[in-house]
Amino acid sequence: MLCAGKKSYFAAAVCIITVTLMLAVSYLRLQRLSHQPKVIQEGRRCRGKIANSTITALKGNKTFIISPYFDDRESKVTRLIGIVHHEDVKQLYCWFCCQPNGKIYVSKAKIDVHSDRFGFPYGAADIVCLEPDNCDPTHVSIHQSPHGNIDQLPRFEIKNRKAETFSVDFTVCISAMFGNYNNVLQFIQSMEMYKILGAQKVVIYKNNCSHLMEKVLKFYIEEGTVEIIPWPINSHLRVSSKWHFMQDGTHIGYYAQITALNDCIYRNMGRSKFVVLNDADEVILPLKHPDWKTMMNSLQEQNPGTSVFLFENHIFPETVSSRVFNISSWNTVPGVNILQHVYREPDRKDVINPRKMIVDPRKVIQTSVHSVLHAYGNSANVPMDVALVYHCRKALQRDLPRESLIRDTTLWRYNSSLIMNVNKVLSQTMLQAQK
Repeated sequence: MLCAGKKSYFAAAVCIITVTLMLAVSYLRLQRLSHQPKVIQEGRRCRGKIANSTITALKGNKTFIISPYFDDRESKVTRLIGIVHHEDVKQLYCWFCCQPNGKIYVSKAKIDVHSDRFGFPYGAADIVCLEPDNCDPTHVSIHQSPHGNIDQLPRFEIKNRKAETFSVDFTVCISAMFGNYNNVLQFIQSMEMYKILGAQKVVIYKNNCSHLMEKVLKFYIEEGTVEIIPWPINSHLRVSSKWHFMQDGTHIGYYAQITALNDCIYRNMGRSKFVVLNDADEVILPLKHPDWKTMMNSLQEQNPGTSVFLFENHIFPETVSSRVFNISSWNTVPGVNILQHVYREPDRKDVINPRKMIVDPRKVIQTSVHSVLHAYGNSANVPMDVALVYHCRKALQRDLPRESLIRDTTLWRYNSSLIMNVNKVLSQTMLQAQK
């Protein structure tokens, strides 16, 4: 009897598991069907004004669109990088207009708010829509309903539709420049270090900066190094200069830095072999290699299948100076001279140093500031004897005496090229302008 009882329990368990799996499969199939594009109109011309702002607010539904990107890594979708209210935005639809047949397709969006929201009501989001099989739409509109008139809605150009060949090896993404940024000397030094180490492009999400900084940016734009993405986030939301929510009525943290970083990865997915994610006061310094290219070749060889490389951040306090490289012609330029700051803070007990990244952008799905949230492939922490993030800023351990700091002159390996290049930029920007 006991045996028979055990058999009947086992059969019942198998039956329950089977039914559960069938229901789950049916649910997933219905979910996918509900997201399939449907033709709702035919013989129409595409209407609606094409959006040309970096940040576009959708009327009345707490959604902001940055840019849509074609993404066929898993299925044929349009992935819109955006910002949404994490509770109030429940439903969005992509309206695709296919020419020349004039068919309009509507596709229900999957709204994926990034997990690193840090308590703010608004967060970075992927708004993902399946595209029609028999059409490669060039533009998309976003509506909160699958019905109605979209003639007054903005249309967004879908980027990355055409495959590109890599035009550069390394693109640096800097987000966001704000607070009337005026650290001119350190910015120029960082830019020249990026170029020495192998960057051919620097993308800057600019909220605002000083008049003097505008002159420097103009120089780098004309040189072809810098691409400026206007970032007027505070025209749409109450922004915080802190990374975590302070219950102070702000909507989003650190000038929507995370959204900008995600946009920068997708923007450069087809044109840059690697994307470097760090701030303007940070430089990823190789210790065993002369530049980023040889370093990344070595790291990829040692870490097959890895698409995200994380570098440990170390603070070099701007309050502790060396007398070496006190260059008199630089003293009139506002900002920090990084060549004079070669003392770094020691590690803090029980505190993990944050990291910045060099990534293969084609393998990244979602990123945060110090780690990638979703990616194809592995992530690897780069040992400190291979490279570190040189971060010259205000001290974190303010009470440390100078003798407790660690003298690290790795940066001085580049001093000759760096001084020559900085002098060239200064002579062609501010010094000439002052004559």
